[in-house]
Amino acid sequence: MSTSTKKTTQTRFLRRGISKILWVPDLNDPKYPSRREITSAFAVTDAVSDIEGWALENDPIETPDMGSTFNSSIPGNDKAENSSLTFYEDRFSDAIEQQLPKGAKGYVVLLRKGDLPGSRSVDVFPTQVATRAATYSTGNEAAKFKVDFTIIDEPSLDRPVPQAQHRPQPDDNCDDDHDHGQHDHDGDHVDVTVVSTTKTKTEATVREHDDDEG
Repeated sequence: MSTSTKKTTQTRFLRRGISKILWVPDLNDPKYPSRREITSAFAVTDAVSDIEGWALENDPIETPDMGSTFNSSIPGNDKAENSSLTFYEDRFSDAIEQQLPKGAKGYVVLLRKGDLPGSRSVDVFPTQVATRAATYSTGNEAAKFKVDFTIIDEPSLDRPVPQAQHRPQPDDNCDDDHDHGQHDHDGDHVDVTVVSTTKTKTEATVREHDDDEG
């Protein structure tokens, strides 16, 4: 009797064009970056030519014993090696250089699978800029500069991509304009009460109640 195994189908992808790299000077909670923080972050994805590091590693402890010739080990301290981003240099703008001067502290946020709300694929690295230096070459290549980062605290890995913010529709704040009032052009709520109507006319007399009148 043979047993069959179900093959798992993966949706494989190329990181280029999908993954996103953000620089955020401050986060309220690195474990749960908000949609507002993600949206307002300084996006550097399109300027990055090379990326190195950005991984949590472990320094195992060897635990040999007299009962075996095999050198066993146990997990030791976690560490994150220094990491870097290499950028294309803009001839007329220094926006990235202004964001990443030597000594700047902030968070490098990596959306590994892109901005896919709900996906647990956000890595947040608390960092400090160690060095920033232009690279020079006489070869046939674009001008670049490299930023080296030190990881100054434990990174938060596999965090959820925040859900997209709901954009309220004009009627969201009022269930029924005819029964519960209307909104003026400034967004303030104005209560409207129908005082009298006639069968022969479609016009209605209305009285507006300011909030001060109760």
